[in-house]
Order: sequence, then C-alpha cells, then structure tokens
Amino acid sequence: MTPDSLIEQCLAGDQVAWEQIVRQNWRKVFNVAYKFVGKHDEAEDLTQDIFLKIFKALNTFDRRANFQTWIISISRNLCIDHYRSVRKERQTIARDVDSNDLQPATPERGPYAQAEHQDLRAQLRQALETLPLSLRTAVVLRDLQELSYQEIADRLGLPEGTVKSRINRGRLELARQLKRLQDKQPAMRRRSRESGAIE
Repeated sequence: MTPDSLIEQCLAGDQVAWEQIVRQNWRKVFNVAYKFVGKHDEAEDLTQDIFLKIFKALNTFDRRANFQTWIISISRNLCIDHYRSVRKERQTIARDVDSNDLQPATPERGPYAQAEHQDLRAQLRQALETLPLSLRTAVVLRDLQELSYQEIADRLGLPEGTVKSRINRGRLELARQLKRLQDKQPAMRRRSRESGAIE
C-alpha cells in the first residue's frame, strides 16, 4: 500500500492504517530522537510524542513531497521544540486536570482569556474521562506522575511492552477527543451568543 493510500485511510479514521505508518517509520524516528536525547527510555517516550504530532499534522502533508523525508524533517524539528517544552506542558496538564491544584483566573485576564482557560481545563478533564480506565491509568502515571515505564509495569503488574502500547494508544485517543471537543466549541459559543442576543 502506498504512503498516499495509508494517509487517506488514516485521515478517514482507519486505526490499522495509522499503526502501519508507525511500524514502517518507527525505527527512523527513534534514531533521530535517540541521537538527540542519548537515552533509550527517553528516546522511546519522545518518539511516541513525535508520532502523536505527526498524526495531528497529517492533513498538512503536501502529497507532492516525499512522505519519509517529511516525517524525518518534522521529527528533527519536534526533537528541538517539543522536548524542550514537554515538562512544562506536563506540569500545566497536571494543574489543569487536578481540580485541587487549579488556580483561579487572575484579575488581569480579560473575559475571553478567562473563558478560554476554563474551557481548556474542562476539555482536558472531559477528554481524560472518555478514555478506557486501562489507557487513562497508563497516561496519568506516565505523563502526570512521570513514572518510568518499568515503574508503571511494576505497579500495574504488566509487561513493559504492554505499558508502552497503552500509553501510545491513550495519548492518541486523548488527542482525538481533545480535537473533537475543540471542534465542537465554536458552534456551542455561536449558539450561546445567539441565545443571549434573543434574550
């Protein structure tokens, strides 16, 4: 099957097509990540993050270009940009998901900024709740509590390979759910404004 065919099927929601793209390109992306971080465990984690970004960017790929060249290019860029910010992002997600740690919007924030901040927190919680318990647990332990793969495997009594698979699937599903919620948000806001205008 050609890369274009796989991309079309993946964009149409075919999970098998996406898994084939990952299998075909995993080693290449991992090698880029490993050269950047120098640690096997961190390289595997970064590789999963890169594929998540690639999945979300698939619809921007120019079909006239070489798909593998594009993947390597985006991998190199993300190794620099994404890994630098990943810990900060995880801390932000942890704050947003844990209602006990949520900080109220500051007075300096305008009404639209406050609304967007509240929307993001609600969307993250709602998206996490949609995940099956097995995937949600794996993602929370890895990305929020920052346990190693081995620590998660020991805690859950599972092989390390199963843990990695659950984390990868959980992140992918979380991204899908967040995108779905964000796509619905503009329509909900329009209806809210229209309702307010009528009143």
